[in-house]
Amino acid sequence: MKNEKRGSGILLHVTSLPSAYGIGDLGPNAYKFVDFLYDSKQSYWQILPLNPTEPIFGNSPYSSFSAFATNPFLISPELMVKDGLLNEKDLKPTPVFPKDKVDYDLVKEYKLRMFNIAYKNFVKAKEHKAEFEKYIKKNASWLDDFAVFFVLKEQYAEGLWTSWPKKLRDREPKELERFVKNNKAAIEKVKFLQYLFMEQWQDLKEYCHKKGVKLIGDIPIYVSFDSVDVWMSPNKYKLDENRNPVFVAGVPPDYFSVTGQRWGNPVYDWDVLKKEGFAWWIERLNQNFEIFDIVRIDHFRGLVAYWEIPSEEETAIKGEWRKVPCHEFLNALIDHFGKLPIIAEDLGIITPDVEEVMEHFGLPGMKVLLFAFNGDLNTHPYLPHNFKENCIVYTGTHDNNTVVGWIEGEASEHEINNLRNYVNKEVNLNEANWELIELALGSKAKIAITPLQDVLGLDATARMNIPGTASGNWKWRFSYERMNTSITKKLAEITKRTGRK
Repeated sequence: MKNEKRGSGILLHVTSLPSAYGIGDLGPNAYKFVDFLYDSKQSYWQILPLNPTEPIFGNSPYSSFSAFATNPFLISPELMVKDGLLNEKDLKPTPVFPKDKVDYDLVKEYKLRMFNIAYKNFVKAKEHKAEFEKYIKKNASWLDDFAVFFVLKEQYAEGLWTSWPKKLRDREPKELERFVKNNKAAIEKVKFLQYLFMEQWQDLKEYCHKKGVKLIGDIPIYVSFDSVDVWMSPNKYKLDENRNPVFVAGVPPDYFSVTGQRWGNPVYDWDVLKKEGFAWWIERLNQNFEIFDIVRIDHFRGLVAYWEIPSEEETAIKGEWRKVPCHEFLNALIDHFGKLPIIAEDLGIITPDVEEVMEHFGLPGMKVLLFAFNGDLNTHPYLPHNFKENCIVYTGTHDNNTVVGWIEGEASEHEINNLRNYVNKEVNLNEANWELIELALGSKAKIAITPLQDVLGLDATARMNIPGTASGNWKWRFSYERMNTSITKKLAEITKRTGRK
């Protein structure tokens, strides 16, 4: 990361792009967004995890059936038509989708019909076959199991994988072989959609690079218990003889929560991971480095020490800190990859051991301006004059309110006064987003990232996620009608003036 050029970019998940098909996708509007980044002189597009989402997880991109698979609902119907996998008439009838949010159930119903038609056309045609075979061979280490797991989940729709018939739960080879033989087409269709996503993604990535835009991705530190990752490698997690978690992940009680947070993800057995040379993590990062140019690791502190909670506990109070062989792990990554284009998500309470690791390995952390005005203006670590160059500054993240929403209904009078004093002028609500964008881009931070909501000056209704709430998240979408030329010019001018282009 130290070799990265000084630049700036936009945080926007693919689902939030405009589209006629209910959800943002990898089609024409994604390319149009890259054009906007180019015109506004941005060098980075930051995206949330691209893993499959499910209603059972609230459609969160941070909870998935797989740490390796991608989300087929982001596949573009228009590009499937272009590739000859669909005809224009196949796209109809198109449901009346809401324009400003994702209706995941409606999208799923519509796109599954598209995928069935596209797969049948794929089977009949000769195009794509050689590339498809190459793809499944290259990705066999995770793809074979994911496809089987996905079809099993469809057939045993009720409950977790631990409730499947014991031979399938425990991956008895003959039983798995029999299942694969009896479900060949369904399993191949799952693989086909993964291939199709990657074909569309690689074309988009190539276009980004052509326009001078790098892609920043995001990976959750933990996997979901109800995932192919745990089913295929139960030895990598602390599970009992029935393959249920003995311990789960979370964070301890703090100023914000007297009971802490009990996330419920199974924790890694780092002794096993270490014995295997951290091969699973290397494979996971290798795939992410192929998809993205830079990867943010969510809850990075859990790679130094993590909060381990006995699974029977209902809160995080009775957890304990457990050390991770962090130096050995990161050195193994360096041995394999050479350099680590990684952003360490280090928000919240960070202990000196985490700071030491980040400093030692030169990993940049995050600074969030919405958190910067609740304390002392001289010493607050999130204020620009206290930054080190090797960091990434954000006006806010996907978990925060928008700048306008923060000022309208969340910021205290003390914070508003601090902001006013820091920028040394009265803060107009209509200009508050630009004040923070100016602060971020004008700082010494190597990279400055602004959520698109803040560039557009949107209020709290455009928020992407409210942590701790189970529904209503991950739905926000924007319209290009809001993105006028004056916004593009203003962002370009600030970017140029602050030396980021």
